Amino acid sequence: MLSRVADSVHWMARYLERAENVARFIDVNWNLTLDLGEELAGHWEPLVSTSGDREAFFKRYDVPSRENVMRFLALDTENPNSIVSCLAHARENARVAREVISADMWEELNRFYLWVQDAVRAGTTNDYEFFAQVKRASHQLLGATEATMSHGEAWHFARLGWLLERADKTSRILDVKYFILLPNVSDIGTPLDLVQWSALLKSASALEMYRREHGRIVPARVMEYLILDRDFPRSIRFALIRAERSVRAITGAAEEGTFRNRAEQEVGRLRSQLDYTSTEDILRAGLHEFIDGIQASLLRIGDAVFKTFFLVQDLPLSGQSQSQHQSSS
Repeated sequence: MLSRVADSVHWMARYLERAENVARFIDVNWNLTLDLGEELAGHWEPLVSTSGDREAFFKRYDVPSRENVMRFLALDTENPNSIVSCLAHARENARVAREVISADMWEELNRFYLWVQDAVRAGTTNDYEFFAQVKRASHQLLGATEATMSHGEAWHFARLGWLLERADKTSRILDVKYFILLPNVSDIGTPLDLVQWSALLKSASALEMYRREHGRIVPARVMEYLILDRDFPRSIRFALIRAERSVRAITGAAEEGTFRNRAEQEVGRLRSQLDYTSTEDILRAGLHEFIDGIQASLLRIGDAVFKTFFLVQDLPLSGQSQSQHQSSS
């Protein structure tokens, strides 16, 4: 398989997952607003901080108001991580990888892209339903990928992209909680605190499954569920377990606990770290500090995947700039 095609299908998946998770970032505050009202929930600046684009935002906007943050994260074409930009990048990468993706995937992606463009022109992007539809369209596209693309090498590169991006963004959704609490540490343990944890679970589509398994909202259990659960599809550990399987399927590695390249080494290292981490370890380190460590490890994995599979020393690759942009953000 050509490295440029593998690179494109991998980044198509990453950009699609990124677009969905930007919608989830905004969903955090929508859920808080619905539960608490705008005057109590109005924490929009944390969304810019946790997306890694704080510096870029304040170069273009003076105030982190609801309107400015939503425009920056959803519609700003000068923000390479906005929903509009991510879909444009995903579509271009899909075009390059057209030979390995299915016709259903291509049609779903084009339908998704054109729907967002129509919504932008119609001015219907500033409401809850737009972001809910972004998530639904992403799920439809993921379903088309699972059902219509052969589960071979190209599919594993796509799945690896989806899973690494999902692990990163779930960690950032958790980090929203840290930034919201910074000026209000006295809120810890109050009903307001529990409402905020519920909002985070909703934003990860995890509230229903969490309640079935654990019942009432307990912050330590929420952290455990979104970071360490082996079975919930949006938990960080779930993503790393399956990302490692895809890396090993691509390389043909048979024996677990060994590695033959840096990509296998880095993804196996983080997966094993999560296997032997407890909620007490997270609390002892501090949630924000623990999440910082995970994000640094995910950047190392992304860099290792690029250098192991996509980098051709003699030729400049579009994937190199994509990988570097992800690291810088």
